[in-house]
Amino acid sequence: MNSLESERRYRVLVIASHPVQYQAPLLRRMAVHPQLDLEVAYCSLRGAEPGLDREFGVTVQWDIPLLEGYSWKLVPNRGSGEDSFWGLNNPGLWRMIREGKFDAVFCHTGYIRASFWIALLASKLSGSVFIFGTDANRLDSMTGPKWKQHVKRVFWPLLYRLADQAFAPSAQTRDMLHSLGIPLNRITVVPFCVDNDWWSEQSSLADREAVRNSWGASATTGVVLMSAKLQPWKRPLDLLRAFARADFQDALLIFVGDGPLRAQLQQEAAALGVADRVRFLGFVNQTQLPAIYTSADVMVLPSGYEGFGVIVTEAMLCGRPMILTDIVGCIQDLIAPVAPEFVYRPGDVDALTKLLQRALSDPSRLAAISDAARLRMKTWSPRENIAAIISAVESAVARQDGRASGR
Repeated sequence: MNSLESERRYRVLVIASHPVQYQAPLLRRMAVHPQLDLEVAYCSLRGAEPGLDREFGVTVQWDIPLLEGYSWKLVPNRGSGEDSFWGLNNPGLWRMIREGKFDAVFCHTGYIRASFWIALLASKLSGSVFIFGTDANRLDSMTGPKWKQHVKRVFWPLLYRLADQAFAPSAQTRDMLHSLGIPLNRITVVPFCVDNDWWSEQSSLADREAVRNSWGASATTGVVLMSAKLQPWKRPLDLLRAFARADFQDALLIFVGDGPLRAQLQQEAAALGVADRVRFLGFVNQTQLPAIYTSADVMVLPSGYEGFGVIVTEAMLCGRPMILTDIVGCIQDLIAPVAPEFVYRPGDVDALTKLLQRALSDPSRLAAISDAARLRMKTWSPRENIAAIISAVESAVARQDGRASGR
């Protein structure tokens, strides 16, 4: 690629189902990048406006700015707003794309929404490259019958061939897409990241002692933290049972998040005799999380199903060691270089028990992991994310230009 091509400015439309706390800082950076002329289309304003989060079971409005620093439009939704094909039906995307003269359209709605297919067809007819991806790293589903895996094995190769370039947030997702027959040169790893600067700064400002005191933890108390929706596929009961089996003399287990399993967790904590050492903080908004993460000694993600696992990036920016299952998508990129010994198979409560005991009995190892985690995140940041986005656009546009010139 010559220097003129590398400096080309691209008109890009990002379509998102709703404003996301992780994505807003990236959009602000993209808006001022010299190679990008950015427009954002939202299919709803859930998250920026108060609304019921069905998985948390509470009304959520994020307490950080989600709509500032970039150009965006709300495309009216004629759908139900439910998690269904017709939940997002935004026909206004058709005119926006057909008249927008975009070089590229990035779609983040998910293919199970009508709006995805509206955007796909409009892009193809308008000559805009259409870019989409997934954070899945395997074919099994979070919920639902096993037959869905077989359907995906047939359907996904056909689906992702519709992408002029597919994006993957991790090496594991890239490898999964490649295993389905998508050529490697048609897949771009776009690192799934958060606002590194904000998380690092907020972590450095945290009053660790005060937060721990609010939990009843002393300087020597081992604090284990899980921050997630309390849903069955997150397997919080595994962590509770492992914590009880570990039989710590001085330790606390903190659950951040809400969901349908909260009452069962509270009942089982009492039955296991550890209720006085378990804290349930409920839903915690974004600005409070860095201090909570920084005040723990180790964080656990015991999921039986997980995409990338964005919480791992947040934890590592706060210098927190992570114990997690081997199905989490970021393992190859983020965990393997830092602490591969803290990975176990989902549902193996005995293995998790031993890892908890190992972690809290070796503060020097936790300190070394903390330093390594922060160092790793220096090269897994918005800088790499945006560079990969531009690379994906360049690849797709160059391929399209090559096809056009060969006609």
